[in-house]
Amino acid sequence: MASPILQFGTSRFLQAHVDLFVQQALESGQALGRITVVQTTGNAQSAQRVAAFNAPGGYPVRIRGRADGVVVEQEHRVTAIEAALQADRDWPAIRALAAGPVRVIVSNTGDRGYELSAQDGPALLDADTPPRSFPAKLLVLLHQRYLQGAAPVTLYPCELVANNGSVLRELVCQLARNWGLDDGFLAYLGGACVWINSLVDRIVSEPIEPAGAVAEPYAIWVIEAQPNMVLPCTHPQIVVTDQLEPYERRKLFLLNLGHTFLAEQWLRTSRAVDETVLQAMADPDLRAQLEVLWEEEVLPVFDALGEADIARAYLAQVRDRFTNPFLAHRLADIAQNHEQKKQRRLLPVVALAAELDLTLAQPRLRAALLREAA
Repeated sequence: MASPILQFGTSRFLQAHVDLFVQQALESGQALGRITVVQTTGNAQSAQRVAAFNAPGGYPVRIRGRADGVVVEQEHRVTAIEAALQADRDWPAIRALAAGPVRVIVSNTGDRGYELSAQDGPALLDADTPPRSFPAKLLVLLHQRYLQGAAPVTLYPCELVANNGSVLRELVCQLARNWGLDDGFLAYLGGACVWINSLVDRIVSEPIEPAGAVAEPYAIWVIEAQPNMVLPCTHPQIVVTDQLEPYERRKLFLLNLGHTFLAEQWLRTSRAVDETVLQAMADPDLRAQLEVLWEEEVLPVFDALGEADIARAYLAQVRDRFTNPFLAHRLADIAQNHEQKKQRRLLPVVALAAELDLTLAQPRLRAALLREAA
């Protein structure tokens, strides 16, 4: 097992996005190599995925929808995963791998993935049991790598957090300071390792059990360029840019906000338990509410930023993606961790409007945020 890519998270999103990208790049000789996946949670579904990843033959990803007006129905077999490990069971092996051949670390640890645990402490730096939090796991692994004299790594957080790489770097560096680690390691951690701000965008609507996923044709991985970064692969849908923020803003304020608004209505009214985004968009009243929200409460922010045309072009894509007849994207799935999502997806629009001195009432956004506070 000598994978150059170490991935934290087993989600269907990673399976149909990062892992599929690496698979396609491997087929053309444009990837660093294969992936070792680490399961960080203890739930049974993730454990079943680990077993499936370790079985021969890979797993399926079905791409369904329209691209450039043409119906797309594809199935890909992903065999890019070299091995899958469980943090609680395989921590010594994960430590050995992280201190050796790994050059890139990818993560998507969910909505609460950056939360710290009071149970983590410096005694875990040399233990066979892992820390509880993901930032502390990273700290232990990178400290082990530093002690072994291994080269710095490039880290690609894919969590939906603005400036995710910078945020995660500061969390891990602060943890290192709290644990009393030496200045040489702090320089290695914060200066030599490369923490990438990145944005991932693809609707992955359904899992295939025990491993695999159904996803739309649209996909992009936007990576903010940094000196000395190592890419996991090259791929037509990877964009390396000096300006990540506009991409983040469009996705967060239009696509993610739209999803969360639909989930808000689903949670607070008597709608079908298994309602999908497609079905919600087919409801004239609900669709009208969403369109008014976009038009009156969100797009004026883009207008003030001088991004009117590109925001409206992206929104047209979002409408097409929300009405993809080939996907069954359940609002119940989108509504998971709903209160945290509202803070990340709705509040920044209100805050930016105030920062820009716009006279926007934004009643729907404010009402949703007040309901959260109540």
